Amino acid sequence: MDRREFLAAAIVSAGSVGFAPQQARSQTTTDGVPLPRFRLGIVTYNIAAKWDLPTILRVCRNVGLAAVELRTTHVHGVEPDLPLAKRAEVRKQFADSGIVFWGCGTVCEFHAPDATIVRKNVELCKRFVDLVADLGGTGVKVRPNALPKEVPVQKTLEQIGKALRECGKAAADRGVEIWVEVHGPGTAHPPHMRTILENCGLPNVGITWNSNPTDIKNGSIGEYFELLRPWLKSCHINELYSNYPWRELFALLRQCGYDRYTLAEIPGTPDVASGERLLRYYKALWQELLR
Repeated sequence: MDRREFLAAAIVSAGSVGFAPQQARSQTTTDGVPLPRFRLGIVTYNIAAKWDLPTILRVCRNVGLAAVELRTTHVHGVEPDLPLAKRAEVRKQFADSGIVFWGCGTVCEFHAPDATIVRKNVELCKRFVDLVADLGGTGVKVRPNALPKEVPVQKTLEQIGKALRECGKAAADRGVEIWVEVHGPGTAHPPHMRTILENCGLPNVGITWNSNPTDIKNGSIGEYFELLRPWLKSCHINELYSNYPWRELFALLRQCGYDRYTLAEIPGTPDVASGERLLRYYKALWQELLR
């Protein structure tokens, strides 16, 4: 094991599910059901895409949200070209607000047949790693986004995994994780995602569960959740009124001891006031689904 792999292993030294418990809590309810250890946050795509950082933090405080994943290209302006002094200001804003800066949501992807494009995305991912480390965050979200028709599927999956390995080693040097979103036509198929992660083989590289319809098999997400559970590091949730088996997902998260965040990735609204109101309703439904 080289130095980078040693550092990667240290990030996730506790637990087989790929994340470390944050603090001691009561483990079960009176009827033996595990208590939820995860909290609610947001991805700024799209609900807060047009909000600056002070607005995002104010709304999260008002609603009682715990964490934020800052999606790239949005008004918040937290991007890899942010100067060091500005990074210190952003870190202080989060610290003062009591809201956790969870990480950056990027569009870095590694499936292209053109090696030049893949290299460009790897280098951009490394820049986001430095940004997240400077801001005190936990991870960088990346994604696969397609299975090119002209390339054998297994070759593409192996290529993505190898690119992630390079990103993961750079991230381990900065104490950061890489979260591979379960995303994209074909690549969102959970067995393909497992193959990608197996080809990467680093403990600080895992998945963002993305609550996709393709998670469902015979009416349940149980089989595919279990398939990817060892790599679970983050979780996106969307419209909680949809037919996705939300209660099953929340129960599975409780059972495996997931103690991080479920991040609302939902459509935007015309203005901040209506967005805050929507998030209050969303949180109430989220709390109901925990029952």
